[in-house]
Amino acid sequence: MNHNDFRTIIESSRRRSIAADISCDQIYSKKIIDNIELQKKFAEKRNMILTAAPYMEQLINFVIDYNFFVLLTDGEGCILNVFGNEKILNEAFELKMIPGAYMDEESIGTNAMAVVLKTGSPIQLSGEDHFIKAYHRWTCSGAPIKDSHGKLIGVLNLTGYTEQVHPHTLGMVIAASNAIEEMLKVKEYHKLQNINYKHMNTIFNSMPVAIITSDLEGNIKLYNNQATELFGKADRLMEATRMNELIRNWESMIEVIENGENVEQDISIKNFSCHLTANPIYNPVDDSIEIVYIFEEIKKSNIAAYYTFDKIIGEDPNFLKIVQYAKKISDSKSTILILGESGTGKEVFAQSIHNYSSRMDAPFIAINCGAIPKEFMELELFGYEEGAYAGAKKGGSQGKFEQADGGTILFDEIGALPLDMQVKLQRVLQEGIITRIGSQKSIPVNVRVIAASNKDLKKEVESGRFRKDLYYRLNVLPLYLPPLRERKVDIVLLIQYFMKLICNKLNKKEVAIPKEYLKQMMNYNWPGNIRELENIVELIVNSETIPTEYFNQETGNEDINQEEEILDLAYVEREQLKKVLQKNNGNITRTASDLGIRRNTLYSKMKKYNIKI
Repeated sequence: MNHNDFRTIIESSRRRSIAADISCDQIYSKKIIDNIELQKKFAEKRNMILTAAPYMEQLINFVIDYNFFVLLTDGEGCILNVFGNEKILNEAFELKMIPGAYMDEESIGTNAMAVVLKTGSPIQLSGEDHFIKAYHRWTCSGAPIKDSHGKLIGVLNLTGYTEQVHPHTLGMVIAASNAIEEMLKVKEYHKLQNINYKHMNTIFNSMPVAIITSDLEGNIKLYNNQATELFGKADRLMEATRMNELIRNWESMIEVIENGENVEQDISIKNFSCHLTANPIYNPVDDSIEIVYIFEEIKKSNIAAYYTFDKIIGEDPNFLKIVQYAKKISDSKSTILILGESGTGKEVFAQSIHNYSSRMDAPFIAINCGAIPKEFMELELFGYEEGAYAGAKKGGSQGKFEQADGGTILFDEIGALPLDMQVKLQRVLQEGIITRIGSQKSIPVNVRVIAASNKDLKKEVESGRFRKDLYYRLNVLPLYLPPLRERKVDIVLLIQYFMKLICNKLNKKEVAIPKEYLKQMMNYNWPGNIRELENIVELIVNSETIPTEYFNQETGNEDINQEEEILDLAYVEREQLKKVLQKNNGNITRTASDLGIRRNTLYSKMKKYNIKI
């Protein structure tokens, strides 16, 4: 590109920026998304984010001795990921160049990413080439990322200070974006190949799940080794078996599949449970439709991380601050210690932290330290080699640390961990290696540890029941979950949530709870916290009666003669909004932040309840 062409492109972009009402004194992008909307964007662009990440890291490593940061945006200019040196990255974050911010011309004016989005070609801008003054300190090199059809799906951009401008910088960015494009093409090709070659035996038998295919009459066509192990049938018996002998209500499942729908459900087989997915596929060999069944055994010790932060129910401002703090520390490598009474949702938070971190696709292993006999604890955590003891499984067995490698391990009821195991856990946290029982080989493990306890571990340390060094190793990022009696504003909300959830699960009608009984529930101390509340709601749904005597056992100190209207969820929400607005002297931004909602949501609620500042 010659100088005249470059100036023409920049001038055209500046005219469009002016037309979009961008001010040169503007600092932040006009469009920044967050929370659920941003999570949806991450999920949508997950493949590109994961594919680009190693190349972005490599790009920063090339310029490690200088101040640079690298950005990845989608095809609309929304920032998806950021890597870089801490100093310049802090400056970028002050300008809200963060995931969720849009870098297109209409949102922030002329910059390298915006020009790439418009032209589809790589470009380097420095200093006053940028429209807004806040970016004049920087030089930016941007290059497009295109899919196999030539459609622009993202932009890679490397930014540093203007004195570091160099033509080679753009060359590095172009090379990295080309590499990302090629890797995306390879992944797309492999995806197509996996569809076309599902029946390849080498892949078929290496999968860690049981797979069977059958025709629409239930005659088994193919199966892998895991299927014979799962069902305990030799090859000749499996070939003679029909699907209705393996799956209860198979005929009903076929009706769903013949209507063009996939099946996904948990089923029981003998003495264990499986997660089953069944999908129809076209077999080009004989022009027929077959069904692929995938059985994944549900192991109680290896719990999938189901919960995410958007499933956590609550509107109490202090509780919402705890949720925000938990999100903030989710991607840290440091250990987290979650403290709180039984039933406050410690494992829910642990799973949500895992699912909000970069480890979300890796294993989540939960261990209840109080439920495993002392003599089996070491076997559970570290595994064993073949021949380690009489009856040891052939080939040995992985422990929980190996199973959780790359992911997260939760030590629930950590206070119940035996003292000798506390010493060994401390060593693993310190060195990052484990040794199987009966082996001398050290195995490195990359595991993020979360511990949870309903005990006061400081008192346990003082009494000699818990090691001080382990306590301080675990208590790097403490997270305290308040009991339900300290977040009473959420009680009605939780009752409504569990009422709908349980009624849907049990196929029952919702039970109306009279306000006088809601009043008692509001003022009950809930020693069992959220778990107790859920159980009571399930009792109400099943019995269709209110156990009034239950709530007379223990009550709080609040005035139980308050107006009945307080029991109405809308009233509770309105009063809470007024309270937080008053605390922040009417500041909309701070109030929205305290409530964990967006500004436009706050405005909508204020309009709904006729609240004026």
